[in-house]
Amino acid sequence: MLRNQLRPAIVMTLLLCVITGFVYPGVVTGIAQAVFPRQSNGSLVSVEGRVVGSELIGQAFTQPKYFHPRPSAAGRGYDATASGGTNKGPTDAKLADTLIAQSVDSAVKNDGAVKGRIPTDMVTSSASGLDPHISPANAYLQVARVARARHADSAAVRALLDRHVEARQFGFFGEPRVNVLLLNIALDSAFKQ
Repeated sequence: MLRNQLRPAIVMTLLLCVITGFVYPGVVTGIAQAVFPRQSNGSLVSVEGRVVGSELIGQAFTQPKYFHPRPSAAGRGYDATASGGTNKGPTDAKLADTLIAQSVDSAVKNDGAVKGRIPTDMVTSSASGLDPHISPANAYLQVARVARARHADSAAVRALLDRHVEARQFGFFGEPRVNVLLLNIALDSAFKQ
C-alpha cells in the first residue's frame, strides 16, 4: 500500500518542480522579453551609451546642484541588497528625535523649508528604502538650492521640473510624482556645468 502511494507522490513532486521551476518561469520570461523588453531588463537608464541607473531604484544624490531623493533606510542608503524601512513606528523616540529631526534641520538649513510645512517624503524613508520618486512639493522646495548651486535662473529650473512631474497612473492610481534620476539627468543636460 505504501508503494502505491509513494510512487505517484514522487512523480507528481518532480512534475510540479519541472512545471513551476522551469516551464512556467521560462514562458513568463519569454513573454516579458518579447512584449516589454526594456521593463523586463530593469528599466535601465543610459547617458551617452553608459548605464547610469534604473528608473525603478532610487540613488543617493547629495551634491547641492542635484535634486535630492527621499531618505533611504536600505543598508547604507539605496542598497538594493538591503531593501527595507527603518521598522520604527510613529511612537519610536529615535525615529522622531534623531532620524526625522536631522532631516528636518537639513531641509530648513539647505532648502529654506519652514518647520511644520515640510513634505513628509522629504524627511521619512519609504518602506523599501529604494523609492526613486519624490513628491512635487518636495521637488519644488529644492528648486532654489539647485538653481543657486548651478548659477541658473530658478524659473528655468522650475520649468524643467514642471515637465518632469508624472501624473497619477491611468489618471487615478497613486499620486503625482517626480523621478529624481530622470530629473537630474535632464538638469545636467539643460544646465551644463
